[in-house]
Amino acid sequence: MVKTHVHQIPLLPRPPADLSGSGEPKVLSVVRMRFPWSRLWGKGGGESRDGMTVTGNSDKMAAAEDNLAAVDHILLVLSGKGGVGKSTITTELALALRNAGKRVGILDIDLCGPSIPRMLNVLNSAVHQCDAGWVPVYVDKDKTMCIMSIGFLLETPDDAVIWRGPKKTALIKQFISDVAWGELDYLIVDTPPGTSDEHISVVECLRQHKPDGALLVTTPQAVSIGDVRRELTFCKKTGLPVVGIIENMSGFVCPNCSECTNIFSSGGGEALAEQSHVPFLGCVPLDPQLSHSLEEGRNFIQAFPKSATFDAINNIVEKILSNNNESSALHT
Repeated sequence: MVKTHVHQIPLLPRPPADLSGSGEPKVLSVVRMRFPWSRLWGKGGGESRDGMTVTGNSDKMAAAEDNLAAVDHILLVLSGKGGVGKSTITTELALALRNAGKRVGILDIDLCGPSIPRMLNVLNSAVHQCDAGWVPVYVDKDKTMCIMSIGFLLETPDDAVIWRGPKKTALIKQFISDVAWGELDYLIVDTPPGTSDEHISVVECLRQHKPDGALLVTTPQAVSIGDVRRELTFCKKTGLPVVGIIENMSGFVCPNCSECTNIFSSGGGEALAEQSHVPFLGCVPLDPQLSHSLEEGRNFIQAFPKSATFDAINNIVEKILSNNNESSALHT
């Protein structure tokens, strides 16, 4: 392909339909090269840079209805505070839901800090394109869990995404409209901290699909709880239902005796839920086994079924399934 501009890599053309005999879309071309930044550049409107403009690709949003039509439930993981463990909660809830027999997808819109691919040991995977759009990266051979993240589209893990709001919005719209999720019981959206561009964009793009709502993650400290109050205000103003609050890093599980000790204050998340009249889903303690599993890309749910953290995560999933009137059948 001929590079037409120093800041633009030509778009990988959408291939014609080519279905295999099994009825599944055949992978026709590899998207992983450099990310096709030209999808984010367009004519008219947006942010100008070196004679080019950013577009939100609003004309593509109609395709989202087809690619999300077979997704039963959509949950957004939010917090006004960074470092509270949103990606950890997203990963473990997804694994626990899969362990309960559900088909799960994760959409990682933390564009500047995509950590989900590493946590699930698929960092070096490639994104492919089929006739229906981009094929998400599957974690297992049975294709019961899949992920889409900008982490798959960077040349190296150390690449920085230095973007202003319009380009972030454009990519989020493309993730929602162009990813062929297939049939999923749950799509969990992992978000960055705050109440800004990414959050507004994903809520607006998903509004037509009526997401179940938000899971708000906090830690026990008052500073974190104060930020989550602002996230509650965001949900109220945008009309996003709140499924419940999760208190992460609630106590420390000793790796030797398994006793849980409150090294921070405790109960802040539950108190906030009570004050705000939203459900409290549970507490997840600090657990070295969980931390090591995430660092190494191992499945904590399968590796440590007798841990207190396993029980805490499963209890939260039980409540989520109960809200949707689904039988859990969580496997231990």
